[in-house]
Amino acid sequence: MIELVSSTAEKSIKKRPSSVTILDVSPIVDCGRFAAKRFQGDDLIVSADILKPGHEMVAGNVVWRMCGEEQTWNPTPMNYSVKEDRWSAKIKLDHLGTLEFFVEAWNDEYSKVLQDVSRWLEHDEDVSSEVTTLLDLVNAAAQSASPIERSEIESSLRHIPQELSAQISPDQSKEIVQLLSAKPLSSLILKNSEKKDYTSTQVYTVIIDRAVVRYSTWYEMFVRSQGTAEKRSATFSEAEARLQEIKDLGFDVVYLPPIHPIGKTNRRGPNNAISLSPNDPGSPWAIGNELGGHDAVNPDLGSIKDFEAFVTRANSLGLEIALDLAFQVSPDHPYIRAHPEWFFHRSDGSIKFAENPPKRYFDIYPMNFEGESWESLWHELKRIVDFWISHGIKIFRVDNPHTKPVPFWQWLISSIRKEHPDVVFLAEAFTTPKAMKLLAKSGFDQSYTYFTWKNTKYELTEFLKEFFLTDVSEYYRPNLFTNTPDILSEFLQTSGRPGFKIREVLAATLSSSYGIYNGFELGENRPKAKGSEEYLTSEKYQYKVWDWDKEGNIKDYISKLNKIRRENEALHFNSTLRLLDCDSEQIMFYGKWTDDLSNVILVAVNLDPHHPQDGTVVVPTTDLGLHGSYDVKDLVTDQTFHWNGERNYVRLDPHFEPAHVLMLVRPQGAI
Repeated sequence: MIELVSSTAEKSIKKRPSSVTILDVSPIVDCGRFAAKRFQGDDLIVSADILKPGHEMVAGNVVWRMCGEEQTWNPTPMNYSVKEDRWSAKIKLDHLGTLEFFVEAWNDEYSKVLQDVSRWLEHDEDVSSEVTTLLDLVNAAAQSASPIERSEIESSLRHIPQELSAQISPDQSKEIVQLLSAKPLSSLILKNSEKKDYTSTQVYTVIIDRAVVRYSTWYEMFVRSQGTAEKRSATFSEAEARLQEIKDLGFDVVYLPPIHPIGKTNRRGPNNAISLSPNDPGSPWAIGNELGGHDAVNPDLGSIKDFEAFVTRANSLGLEIALDLAFQVSPDHPYIRAHPEWFFHRSDGSIKFAENPPKRYFDIYPMNFEGESWESLWHELKRIVDFWISHGIKIFRVDNPHTKPVPFWQWLISSIRKEHPDVVFLAEAFTTPKAMKLLAKSGFDQSYTYFTWKNTKYELTEFLKEFFLTDVSEYYRPNLFTNTPDILSEFLQTSGRPGFKIREVLAATLSSSYGIYNGFELGENRPKAKGSEEYLTSEKYQYKVWDWDKEGNIKDYISKLNKIRRENEALHFNSTLRLLDCDSEQIMFYGKWTDDLSNVILVAVNLDPHHPQDGTVVVPTTDLGLHGSYDVKDLVTDQTFHWNGERNYVRLDPHFEPAHVLMLVRPQGAI
């Protein structure tokens, strides 16, 4: 610690600063302000630069523990890589939750003396003095060790004579050096040696999630639209009947928009018009009426027991139910009477509607997360999350999180994670890129992206580089939705059946997590109006009966792609993505492969939904260990192509198949 002690800027050093320096610790986010993210079962690789001037040697540990546990810190020794000029350690992530760690380093006097003695011996120098110093360091380490480790050290040294002459012979010196260099003795000595010139970093955190965050396939559906009768709501029981089909399509997460009672005041009708009929169901995002609020079920759908039965049936099929978390209310919500202080008020005392000038949403009131009663509101909303967790929900899709303060999400998600580390939060935020990244840093496990509007090769490439191939991947887990109830992209409106297949194959093979909103598999592409991304007769505002076997559907295509995803480990990770070259601006070419190259997938996609395109793709044969010719099998069509070398020709007709999803076929036993 250095302090100024006089006006002449003379300094007094109470404690000499350590000359060991720790730099560039990884993984950290924003200098450690936010947590990095990993998955249960992963190996966490912590690395750093550890430096000291001169010829002295250093040593370091990663010291870690799981947050919330009353346990001692675990030191894991770091190893030095000459090739990378960097120190690193590996920690197996066995538990869900939040891990905290720091890096410590010190002057490694023992290793330095041991190295010097070894080098002097190679030149037949007298090392009697150095060996004596070395043994003094060993004895000091033994005295600092626990009784068990001290016994192990002393037992290993039993072959060294108790009394050594002042002139230790070269043979004795070599024998001692050989003994002290061997493990596990050397590790025990290093562990218990005095940490001279010690320094350490601040404490950093890593969030450890379960596997569904890394690899998941989402299907969004409105419960009320899963029936067969016009002009009435389907029930949970009727929606159960569709779960098997959704499972057969290859999905593992079923996301439900809000299932709560819907407000009656200013209720919205078909195509978002003001409702003129008492039979209009209204928007499910206008939450709450006299029958209850966020902890109640719309009686049109059934009871809470019916909901539990629906969740149980889904789980029995290997499906998880994700529930919408929309923190806003209708004017009829019970909160309005019980807690008017939780809302924004006009000068006349009335509560403000949701606004985004020039639009006003007369069926919704936003909550005031920063008002004088913020604390009671925050705790009530946590109670809502806890309520649905108690009814079997472990995944929440959060509606418009960017309209609420980030400190609220940090508090809520960390509080839930402490009690339920297996709960997952998906951020549905379409706002500025920096705001979306901040939400991801603040704790959200997955996030929506702008993939829905990325259509050209350049747009897709730049998007993928940022979210998959930079440090953004340390905290941002993209979930690529092809469409949503609010987003029918212009591409889907104008590209026909080939366009839906193009977007499906891109989403399914680029990202380890992706989703569709129901109707996508049917090619639903009718906009409310030209230039609008709203669906015509959107089920957000009315009951709807779908023809799930509509002519021209791509259900078989989706099912096949999801099967390919399940069966190929390379597609279970985002970190395996490699962007590859093709000389056509209309063909996207990329690959995913495992570290051991046992599973290699190469994908070529025609981005033009109207015309056939051809080009030459460039396969990284050196990286893949390929020599001469090899076979690739199209997992969609079952065709096998015989390729040779790096450059190979492809032709893709969107009216036949817009993409090749190719698996590298190696001779048996070859890698």
